[in-house]
Amino acid sequence: MEILRAEGIKKYFTDGAVVKAVDGVSLSLKRGEFVALVGPSGSGKTTLLNVLGGIERPTEGKVFLEGKEITSMGEGELARLRLKKLGFVFQALNLIPVLTAYENVELPLIFLGVGKRRRREMVSKVFRELGIEELSSRIPPKMSGGQQQRVAVARAIVHEPLLVLADEPTANLDSENAISIVEMMRRLSREKEITFLVATHDPRVYERAGRVLRILDGRIVED
Repeated sequence: MEILRAEGIKKYFTDGAVVKAVDGVSLSLKRGEFVALVGPSGSGKTTLLNVLGGIERPTEGKVFLEGKEITSMGEGELARLRLKKLGFVFQALNLIPVLTAYENVELPLIFLGVGKRRRREMVSKVFRELGIEELSSRIPPKMSGGQQQRVAVARAIVHEPLLVLADEPTANLDSENAISIVEMMRRLSREKEITFLVATHDPRVYERAGRVLRILDGRIVED
């Protein structure tokens, strides 16, 4: 079942000259797929993720989520859709350093207006599923890179989104942690039918993907 479709996406930036970060991308993602978006630095991976996730608006083209066009939505409607339907794992992780792992993962549920008891159930469940209960009361500075990455994934999936967009999630991890994170995301895609689109140039990721999209100079050159 198709959950996301992009048609003719272009994203240009003007900085003296015109930079074609994304240059006419069309793609479709199905429920439960684990897809790697592969390309070198500067190929347009992050910009494409941002457009697909409604963080940036395209210069041209349309994005549909569950058949509904999101590129024509107002900012408020788009923000609510991101909160309910999407999860994000950023390269910089964006965990709040003064909050515990539990509090970081709980944040999306607070923004969604989920009650305290239900929040506790949902956060506890995702911590058990990912095997990170022992991190619950730790703050990010007291965690390793791999532990922080697991918490970031937990925060992205706690509300069981339709689609998770992950930007270089293994960039700063050793092989053991990188493979563990990838396998964890693959398992979630199978068991919960969450679709993952992972931007990467890490072979540890794309060799384990069910599908690989190669991007070069802002264009998909292979699927």
